Amino acid sequence: MSAPAAALAPPDLLRIARQVLHEEAAALYGVADAVGATPDFARCVAAILGLTGRVAVTGVGKSAHIAGKIVATLNGTGTPALFMHAADALHGDLGMIQAQDFVLAISKSGDTAEIKVLVPLLRRRGVPLAALVSNADSYLAQQADYVLHAPVAREACPNNLAPTTSTTAALALGDALAVCLLEARHFSAQDFARLHPGGTLGKQLYLTVGDLSRQNQRPHVGLDAPLKEVLLEISGKRLGATAVLNAAGALAGIITDGDLRRMLGGHLTDLETVRARDILTPAPATVGIDDFAAEALARMQARNITQLVVLENERFAGFIHLHDLLREGLV
Repeated sequence: MSAPAAALAPPDLLRIARQVLHEEAAALYGVADAVGATPDFARCVAAILGLTGRVAVTGVGKSAHIAGKIVATLNGTGTPALFMHAADALHGDLGMIQAQDFVLAISKSGDTAEIKVLVPLLRRRGVPLAALVSNADSYLAQQADYVLHAPVAREACPNNLAPTTSTTAALALGDALAVCLLEARHFSAQDFARLHPGGTLGKQLYLTVGDLSRQNQRPHVGLDAPLKEVLLEISGKRLGATAVLNAAGALAGIITDGDLRRMLGGHLTDLETVRARDILTPAPATVGIDDFAAEALARMQARNITQLVVLENERFAGFIHLHDLLREGLV
């Protein structure tokens, strides 16, 4: 083993990093051109859309890691998929492949030993086979029903050995396949939310304003409420504001603790005569109870405010506060 080399200077490191990124980006343009060069990509999408089974994605080495990510993307966007390591398939895992399934095999060279053993076994099972390869003249490509060509002139590795550009190209082509399937299935944000209920992303897609606002109190006063009642309603229900309702129960406006501070700074001499109607802000910012909580956050950020009045069928239904969104990790 050679002795450790001297550390590279920061300018050299930046030059190398940029070179890698530019080389990989350039390779993706070549992959995009290759997609349109044959009808195989579109035919492959159509075949998968017609499946009653699952897409089994397989590979060995770094291609196996790419296969695992593509499986995760397919499953998360409405196409049932499973991962089968090409080596393990030769030791029993081939049993997971059923007659109604579809196999996507990933290999840069298309001539690896495991793939050459696996392909005849797959053909005997009669399942459709797609090859995601850099070498369109390889054994795997010749045996496949569909060839997804990801041409790569060389790896970004200076020795042209470590899988770098080729794995980026395979991953990007797998993403293109998944997104085409997503679009063809009319897979919506709501569909996505059903499959991703955990974490911040899921909450943005399924958590509604009502899910949060129903946990809050509903501060409100009448138009003729005296200042003391307004103060008690705001401080007692801890949302920094109160709604003001007219005699019919419709929303007339809002009074925030900021409104109160500004009023008191105006040097009023007779606070006993102040009524809610005198200090309310009409036409406050609102949000529907069935709107997504993420939409409430966007409205707060746009107006630089910390609470919104919640409406249900155009009637006052409470408040949602920035703290509610913070607590759920949406901010």
